[in-house]
Amino acid sequence: MSAPAIEATDLVKRFDDFTAVDGVSLSVPAGTVFSMLGPNGAGKTTTVRMLTTLTEPTSGSARVAGHDVVAEADAVRHSMGLTAQSATVDELLTGRENLRLVGDLYGLDRALLNRSIEELLERFSLTEAGDKVVKDYSGGMRRRLDLAVSLIATPPVLFLDEPTTGLDPRSRVELWGVLRDLVRDGTTLFLTTQYLDEADQLADRIVVVDQGRIIAEGTPLELKDQSGRASLVVTVSRPDTVAQAADVVREEVPELHVDHDSRRLSAPAEGVAALTRIASRLDEAGIEVDDIGLQRPSLDDVFLHLTGHRAESDKRPTSDADLDAVGATGAGR
Repeated sequence: MSAPAIEATDLVKRFDDFTAVDGVSLSVPAGTVFSMLGPNGAGKTTTVRMLTTLTEPTSGSARVAGHDVVAEADAVRHSMGLTAQSATVDELLTGRENLRLVGDLYGLDRALLNRSIEELLERFSLTEAGDKVVKDYSGGMRRRLDLAVSLIATPPVLFLDEPTTGLDPRSRVELWGVLRDLVRDGTTLFLTTQYLDEADQLADRIVVVDQGRIIAEGTPLELKDQSGRASLVVTVSRPDTVAQAADVVREEVPELHVDHDSRRLSAPAEGVAALTRIASRLDEAGIEVDDIGLQRPSLDDVFLHLTGHRAESDKRPTSDADLDAVGATGAGR
């Protein structure tokens, strides 16, 4: 079995008397998408900063692409790319110039660099904008360029710290498509996000973090199963038939929740057979429905079940800037 692309054991980061990361251990197989899911201030960015050598752990150890993040920091940097929360491209340069600048810093062969620049501009749908200055780019274009820059040296491991924050829905979906292509090509992705649908769409495995600790881990499906079984959901077409539909459904599932405003009936699922019988009974009673089916808990339900609050809850310092503000810069090294 090959070594994990990313692994950490009991990572801890303290800033004075504040513990931002508290004993995080994880293992990420090569060529997979690993997502760290949690609210602002949960410790996601601090974990990424330790794994990418931007800050040293207070204790614990970690390896990226087989290299120790403290003892072999230079080797780690040459083995990974990083797309931080805020785009780091130069707004006064063109997209092509940004890519060339970073390629030159890596010391890439000029012919190879030229090919890579054109390939990346095409891959990220930036060919036509390649010679425009970045300050004229949209938010989605800047994010795609930022990701392209992080790939100029074709790193085997890519860290993405909340890569779609601030993007419109269309730009988010487009970026998801690019990330799926990267994984198909063999790149290992470490993705932090507070967007539950993003983790659900992209991740092979998820860890849920809260207050610096991992509180759950598994595939999206495994995590959903932790918050309870699926629900049977019926949406009735006409408001005046909701009560009648409820009587019909209760013949199969006595524990029923009725929301008259949304015309929705929901109950713990009793299996596909019960769903089929209910559909048949509603049809026999002449009750029209807009939708009927089984609905698994969402990752939002999972987070609420595990923590008692929504993923958007903001209970801790939200960024390294916030930590700096309390005088914690560099503490705990």
